[in-house]
Amino acid sequence: MKKQQYVSYLLILIGSITAIYGQSGDEKNVAILIIGIVILMYGIYRISSKIPSKFEEETNDKPHEHEDI
Repeated sequence: MKKQQYVSYLLILIGSITAIYGQSGDEKNVAILIIGIVILMYGIYRISSKIPSKFEEETNDKPHEHEDI
């Protein structure tokens, strides 16, 4: 599990560097910029998919009001 998290952080770092490189210089290379943004967003997606939803935790902790015990 830790390796997957490190891969996600590495993807974010590589995507950020690629996007900055694509935007720097006199000529803006749009293809490299788009590739960098895609890699960056994929890394963010991988990390955010592992974070549990706060809304789901709240609904699971509360007892159901309409249940007969």
